[in-house]
Amino acid sequence: MGTGTRREPLNRERVLAAAVDLADSEGLRAVTMRRLAATLGVEAMSLYHHLPGKNALLDGLVENVVAEVGTAVAKIEGAGSPEQWQTILRSRFLAAREVMLRHPWAPALIGSRGSIPSGVYDYYETILATLIRAGFTYHLAHRALHAFGSMPLGFVQELFSPAPSGVQAASDEAMAELAQLAEELPHLIAMVSSEIHDADGDTLGWCDSQAEFEFTLDLLLDGLARHHD
Repeated sequence: MGTGTRREPLNRERVLAAAVDLADSEGLRAVTMRRLAATLGVEAMSLYHHLPGKNALLDGLVENVVAEVGTAVAKIEGAGSPEQWQTILRSRFLAAREVMLRHPWAPALIGSRGSIPSGVYDYYETILATLIRAGFTYHLAHRALHAFGSMPLGFVQELFSPAPSGVQAASDEAMAELAQLAEELPHLIAMVSSEIHDADGDTLGWCDSQAEFEFTLDLLLDGLARHHD
């Protein structure tokens, strides 16, 4: 009998892992059922046993990234005393951001989905628990969650022109839109021009640079500390 190479069984986890790799290397638009099947060396129809369509595939991608955030955050979970809540939250949010920087397509995809993975609720529960243990009231903790927005997941919603396909594309689009109103919005035009040039290399978008993320995060944490005191 021949000793052929045994093919690894196809399952949902393997399909989604391949989809994440494909999105990382070629962008989210490359992730189609047909392309994914070719990457895995299977027929496209076989994928539907694990993911019943493109929407299920996209939801699965979000689940995978959120799970990766949970794993990254768990490595620092429980570190520090309740009085160190600022340091704890800052470390968690920056750990989540490292995940998003590995998957720059993920923020736009997360914002586009109509459902929220259970892992997101679990993660925000740990944030709330950290605040309550530090002596926050539920009222102030609720306001904190609103203020943080998507920052616990490692990104911020962009003010202008979300850029799932790249910073430069968003920059060009934003400037084209604003240039039409140049005389009416001189300060806005000047700000956008300045910030776009300063954001070279920011993979999540010119309104979501590392410096802006940390500045906003520290501003929120310091403000919450004053209200808490």
